[in-house]
Amino acid sequence: MSPSTDLLQGTLDLLILKTLALEPMHGWGVAQRIQQISKEVLQIGQGSLYPALHRLEYKGWIQSDWARRSIATSQFHIEHSTGAFGDKG
Repeated sequence: MSPSTDLLQGTLDLLILKTLALEPMHGWGVAQRIQQISKEVLQIGQGSLYPALHRLEYKGWIQSDWARRSIATSQFHIEHSTGAFGDKG
């Protein structure tokens, strides 16, 4: 990956972590909140948002809770007992 791609991914990751630090929310809510706090400047598409959420979950920085409703939905949150960055020590 190029340095600029790493920078963009890192920036999006930080925006997502900051948003989820406030309260657990669904992926769409994360995108809406980032758009709201940036005064409509940042609009995160699903093609960027969901890979970032799954990347953060894979790293152990966030967790998701799947709920069964009429359609499958997932709410993402930071696991505070292990810290935002998976520090278990």
